[in-house]
Amino acid sequence: MSQYIVTHDPAAVTAVQHAAAALAREGIAVTTCPNCGVPLIGDYCAVCGQEKDIHRRSVRGILHDFFEDMLNFDSRIVRTIVALLVEPGEIAIAFREGRTRRYVPALRLYFFVTLIFFLLLSLTNLAIIQLELSVTPAKAVQLANGQVRYLNPAYDAGDAALRGVPKYLPERKGKDGKPEKHYMFDSHVFFFAPIGKYHTQLTNEERAGLDNMNVEVDAALGQAKPATPAQKKKAEAEKKKVAGWVERNIFGGIKRLANDPTALNGPMTVWIPRALFLLMPLYALLLAAFYWRQRKDYYFVDHLIFSLTVHTFTFVALIGAAALAQVLSGGIVAWLLFFAIGLYVVIGMKRFYHQGWGVTVLKFGTVSFLYTCFFLLPALGGIMLLGFFGDPFG
Repeated sequence: MSQYIVTHDPAAVTAVQHAAAALAREGIAVTTCPNCGVPLIGDYCAVCGQEKDIHRRSVRGILHDFFEDMLNFDSRIVRTIVALLVEPGEIAIAFREGRTRRYVPALRLYFFVTLIFFLLLSLTNLAIIQLELSVTPAKAVQLANGQVRYLNPAYDAGDAALRGVPKYLPERKGKDGKPEKHYMFDSHVFFFAPIGKYHTQLTNEERAGLDNMNVEVDAALGQAKPATPAQKKKAEAEKKKVAGWVERNIFGGIKRLANDPTALNGPMTVWIPRALFLLMPLYALLLAAFYWRQRKDYYFVDHLIFSLTVHTFTFVALIGAAALAQVLSGGIVAWLLFFAIGLYVVIGMKRFYHQGWGVTVLKFGTVSFLYTCFFLLPALGGIMLLGFFGDPFG
């Protein structure tokens, strides 16, 4: 029996042994726990919690335990969902106060909610993001000298922010020596729309313009005139190298989006949960930094649990946003999403850290700004670039 006892608290084991000895002196038979080997007093082991009656020979007992555990687990989930949705900060508060049995653990809850989010997207055939390319043909004008130029659709003489944009696009000639049309390609973003709802409709001429965009790059790279044959050879090699990279990646990404508006959705579905999981400790570090004076009362793990609940609620809010996007415009849904998450975090911080509203709002704004600008947006931008250039890990 000693091989089991050494793994437990010696004081607890000694107390159980004294109680067992007292029962034995009263003539009460005491068995040992089949799990840890210490004397078994009552219906449960006082050291490891093992149940005395395991219903080994009773199917009815097994079924009773099964349904009892299921009902207890279901009630725990219900309490957790209610606390997550209508009591911001409650799960983190319960963890800090030691009330851990009442709710589903924060880490398990995060994985559960993210699984539900992406499972619902899959079952409803919704894409997180789709980009539909649009084509704006440049208008051809004939100058006084008889040359044909194409007006830049982005040019606006009355807009101070666009005064640096050239009025005319660079001249481009085809194989027959005649000027070729110019096209400006733009994109429209759609969130949580059914996959296949949007398509980029390009005519053969517009698609040819998309395919010939590399000609302009070659022309731009070839503007410098090397002085010596060696410099010319080196410049040509560099031009081909750069033009090849631009052709494969930049124009390749545009062509991918033209053929498949959901090209970014795959990498986002794969990498968003991973990225946010890695960003959660950084959010917790920001909280720890702004609540440094309370470091004796709040350990880093407390900030981490709060961060877990915030990110878990974010996915719950995204589920709601996906539903609202089917009946409301994307802009309205985005504002509602930001407002809901912001309000939730502010109230959660107020309840969890017990500071005044003014200080809480100030810290919320600063932490949110730093986290969004330096961590969240770069991560999301990197994920979108993976989809644009072609995910090498996919």
